Amino acid sequence: MAKEDVEIAKQKEFVLRTLEERDIRFVRLWFTDVLGFLKSVAIAPPELENAFAEGIGFDGSAIEGFARGSESDMLLKPDPATFSILPWRTERPGAARIFCDIALPDSAPSPADSRNVLKRVLEKAAKMGYTCYTHPEIEFFLFKDAPVAGVRPTPVDAGGYFDQTPIAIGQDFRRQAITLLEAMGVSVEFSHHEVAPGQQEIDLRYADALSTADNIMTFRHIIKEVALDQGCHASFIPKPFTEHPGSGMHTHFSLFQGEKNAFYKDGASSDELSEVGRSFIAGIIEHAPEFIAVTNQWVNSYKRLHGGGEAPAKISWGAQNRDAMIRIPRYKPNKENSTRIEFRAPDSACNPYLAFAVTIAAGLRGVESGYGLSVQASPASLPADLNEAILAMQASDLVRQCLGEHLFDYFLRNKRAEWQEYRQQVTAFELDRYLPVL
Repeated sequence: MAKEDVEIAKQKEFVLRTLEERDIRFVRLWFTDVLGFLKSVAIAPPELENAFAEGIGFDGSAIEGFARGSESDMLLKPDPATFSILPWRTERPGAARIFCDIALPDSAPSPADSRNVLKRVLEKAAKMGYTCYTHPEIEFFLFKDAPVAGVRPTPVDAGGYFDQTPIAIGQDFRRQAITLLEAMGVSVEFSHHEVAPGQQEIDLRYADALSTADNIMTFRHIIKEVALDQGCHASFIPKPFTEHPGSGMHTHFSLFQGEKNAFYKDGASSDELSEVGRSFIAGIIEHAPEFIAVTNQWVNSYKRLHGGGEAPAKISWGAQNRDAMIRIPRYKPNKENSTRIEFRAPDSACNPYLAFAVTIAAGLRGVESGYGLSVQASPASLPADLNEAILAMQASDLVRQCLGEHLFDYFLRNKRAEWQEYRQQVTAFELDRYLPVL
């Protein structure tokens, strides 16, 4: 038996033993649809051993982007490395969750499984000799009440950047959320109040890209759970207010060759990168217009990108400029371990598997093809809206190859439908401006 198979067998044995020892009665199988929404089905613990061996069948035609009715049979294949007990289900009997890959009836990976899309890109990186690590800074809003159509949301506080206000709900919220995250094995590095009223930021500690994407899905679910528990509403909408900055998910990327940071340039200053690092940036710069529809997939995403603040509207890079799309952080003295890039375009409402996949694929294309990185005197702008992003994506061989034909076509169809519905809407802006004068 191969070393990898032995490790997986040990993980499965550990999971099954833990279920019995901890009196876990419900196992929630988590997976993600094409747009990044979390899905779940609960099974009894005795069924998990069979799920490991053969998978659990489900109707893929009922899930966004998975299959047509004529090809709807699919399998959930639990990944034992992602097992975790749900800490908010403290009463017995307990509950646990485990992430799943999606397979076809013949056990081949589903072409619509976004987790598998990221796995494929990371396998390519591994063949090139690299492991990719990521570290997301996740921003979101807390509102006093659940959304009501046509009603402007009310933030839970009037705080600003790094504010420490004793009456703010955010402090208790962040403490409870972080406690639950760490109980599920999701390590947190920082947390604080962000610039806008009611806006929070929690930064996850760096991990390999697949683990980070799983952690982001766990994060978003826990944030919603804690908000319900505290009587407020959490939202990852990119830009809820015209006059305030929106919520991004600035993500730090680095490539390692074994223990060596491939972005580090020996003897260089803290804002200099190796040729690998520079080519990785150049790949993202070159292909950003093509994949921005994936990292910023909603109509509202472009209100954030082009709405001022420190959101990156231009396709640029730099060491100090926080308006740049890609920044080289200079925080830590241990340059060899901490050298990385910060990609500032993605928002926290993306599908993290697909967002990481296209970003890493673009960076690897730059490394593979030896792209050069130059200073841009007049950088181009990112697409102004979702429609421009769709048009750029549909012509991209890189994104088509990364996502695969099935997912690429479905994603574009979905986004075209969203844009068409949006452009037909009569907005409050139009009524407020034109009714009084026309």
